[in-house]
Amino acid sequence: MTGFKVSSALSFTRDAQGYDAMRRRLIPCFEEFYGAALKLIAEWEKPSGMRVLDLGAGTGLFAAMLLAEYPDAQVHLVDASAGMLEQARQRFPDKEHVRFAVADMASVDLAGPWDLVISALAIHHLDDDAKKALFLRIRQSLAPGGLFVNAEQVLGPSPQAEQRYARIWLEQITALGVPDDEIAKAQERMSHDRCAPVDEQMQWMTEAGLVDVDCSFKAWRFAVMSGRNAF
Repeated sequence: MTGFKVSSALSFTRDAQGYDAMRRRLIPCFEEFYGAALKLIAEWEKPSGMRVLDLGAGTGLFAAMLLAEYPDAQVHLVDASAGMLEQARQRFPDKEHVRFAVADMASVDLAGPWDLVISALAIHHLDDDAKKALFLRIRQSLAPGGLFVNAEQVLGPSPQAEQRYARIWLEQITALGVPDDEIAKAQERMSHDRCAPVDEQMQWMTEAGLVDVDCSFKAWRFAVMSGRNAF
């Protein structure tokens, strides 16, 4: 199976409550990481009432940041975890312009056209072939000139770099006061990860037909990549 494993979905459903606060503690560069993704969107020429697809949307954290800046955006959240999306539903009560779908992003029909496709800390759950296929499907689902922004957890370019990333991440979150039991839960979730290096992902995005492909932010294992559909 190339998509999001059932065991992964269950572990994320289990931890859905309190997930946002936990994410802040487990991403030492949280503000800069999401800030870079939002800055990319701010730099792009956006249509009014833009149509947005959020893949692996989780509790709707990234979508909430987006909607705070662009309240007229039409946002469709997709995630394999029903528990995560239930948290998202509670976050956006009575908002007709926010829709939800429990689905595997590796196989669901992305439909479109979308002006913007966003994803945060989700695509690394797919194997490499599924990532390549998803990048192509994202490009095909984007409107001409549409933007794809992926705020992601990435693999080091070598085993030595990956070991360094893991060690520094552990040092940073320990210094931030993350308790041992929370670290253990995070490491259990991360055991399902299938991260890929930035350079490989940017190559796959280019091969999928995206243009202006870039990595505009990187702090050890956290990176923000983007690309546009051609006009």
